[in-house]
Amino acid sequence: MSYRITELDPHLRPYEKDIENLMKAYHIKKRELVGTGRIADFANAHLYFGIHPTGDGWVYREWAPGAEAMFFTGDFNGWELYATPMQKLENGVFEVSLLGKDALRPGQKVQAIVIHDGETLRRIPLYATRVVQDPVTYLWCAEVTERTAFPWTDQGFRPEKTPFIYECHIGMAGEEGKVSSYTEFKENILPRVRALGYNTLQIMAIMEHPYYGSFGYQVSNFFAASSRYGTAKELKELIDTAHGMGIAVLLDVVHSHAVKNTLDGINQFDGTDYQFFHEGPRGDHPAWGTKLFDYGKNEVLHFLLSNLKFWMEEYHFDGFRFDGVTSMLYLDHGLGSAFTDYGMYYSLNTDGDAVTYLRLANDLIHSINKHAITIAEDMSGMPGMCLPTKEGGLGFDFRLGMGVPDLWIKYLKEYSDEEWNVGHLWYELTNRRKGEKTVGYCESHDQALVGDKTLMFRLCDAEMYTAMNKASKSPVIDRGMALHKMIRLLTASLAGEGYLTFMGNEFGHPEWIDFPREGNGWSYHYCRRQWSLADNGLLRYEDLQAFEVAMVALLKSGRLMLSTAYSLWEKREDYVLIYGKGTTVFAFNFHPTHSHDPYFIPAPAEGTYTVALSTDDPAFGGHGRISTEYRYRATRQPDGRIGFYCYLPSRSALVLKLKRRK
Repeated sequence: MSYRITELDPHLRPYEKDIENLMKAYHIKKRELVGTGRIADFANAHLYFGIHPTGDGWVYREWAPGAEAMFFTGDFNGWELYATPMQKLENGVFEVSLLGKDALRPGQKVQAIVIHDGETLRRIPLYATRVVQDPVTYLWCAEVTERTAFPWTDQGFRPEKTPFIYECHIGMAGEEGKVSSYTEFKENILPRVRALGYNTLQIMAIMEHPYYGSFGYQVSNFFAASSRYGTAKELKELIDTAHGMGIAVLLDVVHSHAVKNTLDGINQFDGTDYQFFHEGPRGDHPAWGTKLFDYGKNEVLHFLLSNLKFWMEEYHFDGFRFDGVTSMLYLDHGLGSAFTDYGMYYSLNTDGDAVTYLRLANDLIHSINKHAITIAEDMSGMPGMCLPTKEGGLGFDFRLGMGVPDLWIKYLKEYSDEEWNVGHLWYELTNRRKGEKTVGYCESHDQALVGDKTLMFRLCDAEMYTAMNKASKSPVIDRGMALHKMIRLLTASLAGEGYLTFMGNEFGHPEWIDFPREGNGWSYHYCRRQWSLADNGLLRYEDLQAFEVAMVALLKSGRLMLSTAYSLWEKREDYVLIYGKGTTVFAFNFHPTHSHDPYFIPAPAEGTYTVALSTDDPAFGGHGRISTEYRYRATRQPDGRIGFYCYLPSRSALVLKLKRRK
């Protein structure tokens, strides 16, 4: 059987059999799980397992096939470990019923007690929806939660098809040196996101994790929203408010691995290594020190797929950014691999079970909400990642353009300004798989961490501490401001059908993120965002933020992000790159000192063009060398070219729109 994936990329034809075998495995697994039914009806583990109120009390169920016996303990029974035994049912399921509506009360702390090989193990219930750390003993416990309906007001909300994504971390979103809250984010940061023009939030570190400094990527409790930031109700209020502002909300979901902790995670819940994870070395990630799921196990699929459904239905998340997809897809986790050969995607190194899981996950998500957005964090460039399953793809809507931040780091670290190659930039920013959508971004959240540098910090370094005042005259800051705007505009307009920034980077946040740790005296001083820098009218951060607002507004207009870019002119020795999208022209002059006057700007059609955006505008901290009022007349030249002559200042970019055809 032939799939559309090979029509889009004929280089895949030698691997048609491999593609077909992976598709067969997916269809076989889907039939095994649901027969002719719906995958959404299968993904209901959270409705059966866990702690639930009943008509006359409460029931608690758990899947623990390696356990010899289980008990339920907590505040409700004075923490008597063996006072409340659970009944062992079939297939490793344990259950206990507690009579009386007050047998459990919201806020009570509970744990599961597992007996394995005669040993007593204290565990957190697998489907706990709230997990808290005791401030005295530092032990983690599940907390009984209220099950009252939330008054959602977001009926009919749909995400925008072109996502402008504001990646954020709730805890470090405040300006104070502390863990910020869901409510503070709702009140203080959501209005900023709306004002910037971003239409999608991507929230990190929501799934509960014991180590704050993991950025949320070592999950312990998959159904619990992190209690550090507040309550489930407050998270729902945040999401409902965002929807009311027209902002979609994506969960940064971590199904690629789990924290290895046993007392506060799911590892060895039933006493075995292999309940959720591969047994032996295959179950351990060699670089991350975490546990790796066995995607071939039906019970694991039940757990993970139900987890996705839970976050969508309980919290109204509009989709997911899947973390660590490369690690999932390959048995060597892609470590040290450049993926230079198509055969590397279809080999004994490919984890077919993981491919099947990701296909099932996308089927499920889009069956629950056909407007949902799924994004794959994959550095391997696997073909078909963002094609529908029926076409031989994995079903994601977008992939992250992970090579682009690396490209900019390479340029800023290894090349002087005089060595920049505009042709190479054009190739790298437009070279992506046909028929698949990408979210472009120019710097990642990892670059904001201690040990690395954001673009603005890399451009200006220590000068940012002394010369970001608008009254100062600093060539270093002038260069940094100019290139920061140009890099963001070039990336946002060329590198994908969506765009992403990490919070604070839009205005060039000057300092790194350093989570509280022993090495810094458990300080929160650098684990925050200094919004006041952008709001201070005396500092140049305000100018960068103003440019971001204008850039996003421009790119959201006229379907520019969905228009295919075409090259109009590139000349390395001039440092000039000009391209079009529809009838809009983008002109960049990366020369550090030379302004071209005049310079011929090719145009897609005859008519009148006006400046829609200039990085050199004084409102954005520029020098004002281009008039935004001037009207340019594109005509057919004697040599047959269509265009007009224009002043193209050094280190600047212009966006010109066709206002009236000839």
